[in-house]
Amino acid sequence: MAESPWLSDLQSPHGLESLKPTVMIEVDSHEISTGNGLHSERQCVLLAEDDPALRRYLEVVLDRAGYAVLSAGDGLEAMKFLLSTRVDVIVTDALMPHLDGYELCRFVRNSEHLSGLPIILLSALDPRNTTDESEQVNAFLSKPVSPEDLLAACAAHLHNK
Repeated sequence: MAESPWLSDLQSPHGLESLKPTVMIEVDSHEISTGNGLHSERQCVLLAEDDPALRRYLEVVLDRAGYAVLSAGDGLEAMKFLLSTRVDVIVTDALMPHLDGYELCRFVRNSEHLSGLPIILLSALDPRNTTDESEQVNAFLSKPVSPEDLLAACAAHLHNK
């Protein structure tokens, strides 16, 4: 079986243990305590992806770029986060169990207090073959997504927010 290209970035001499966070994050306010008495506010990305390995990889990419990351394994879990936590941008897989990315987009766009959130849709499907619902998203990224493309999309849509 061929190894996924994004898994190689997670490998280190210490395995996943080296990826443990070095800061504490309070999820509701996204305030970071750095241990030296300094506090800062990070923008929050809600990541909805059903593939655990890809989800972990994207968490690491976003965290290393300075974002607070809330991870959901499907659209229903993402919806629960949206109803209880401040989020600045949504990165969601298109096809997931329970509630897919398109249904999550529809929920967000029909919600009065969430409708302005930027949504970045990730899909292995060709964007020309997707439904009209993909027009509800701010950016469409094809899988496998490069870290540079993901971070550029997040930065562009957070800047325009």
